[in-house]
Amino acid sequence: MRIVITQNTTLDGRIEMLDDWFDPSNQDEDLAEELMRQTEREDVLLLGRQTFEDFRGFWPLQTGDTTGVADSLDRADKRVVSSTLTDPGWQNTTVISGDPLKAVLEMRAAPGRDVIITGSIQLCHALIRAGLVDLYRMFTHPAWQGRGRGFFPDGYSVPQLRRTETRAFAGGVVYAAYEPLAGLGSEQDY
Repeated sequence: MRIVITQNTTLDGRIEMLDDWFDPSNQDEDLAEELMRQTEREDVLLLGRQTFEDFRGFWPLQTGDTTGVADSLDRADKRVVSSTLTDPGWQNTTVISGDPLKAVLEMRAAPGRDVIITGSIQLCHALIRAGLVDLYRMFTHPAWQGRGRGFFPDGYSVPQLRRTETRAFAGGVVYAAYEPLAGLGSEQDY
């Protein structure tokens, strides 16, 4: 399977949401369609514990969701990385309590489509440092935060990337996808 990080980011590359620049329930129709298009290739949604709890506390409660995101997340094969969570409390969820990099390597070697990671900054940064990411997807919002953690870990030398897709949406969000020039399977020393 291909390992894909999908993040919402500000113009200054911040993914940690310290201000109110992102609202998951306020998306234009074209953006919602793009997210669902990407979800069609998803076999696994991989999340860190905090992002999982944020999702679990929001999406299952969206009974009037017309975008299809809530239903899609309910059906998704969700895997949450946590050393403390025992009962995920959301259908179709498996807890990964061991080494997350080993679990990702196993998923990556398995047949299938995409393993999507979103939010989950600590987990994403660990996967980036280990060279386990096959595709980076960025939804850039027209906002400048000036603080907070970025898409890539501080001090990390970002490899050369090749843009594979780009699209602008009416609400001001710009989507772009990039893959490492070294190609798929370019893990470092893990």
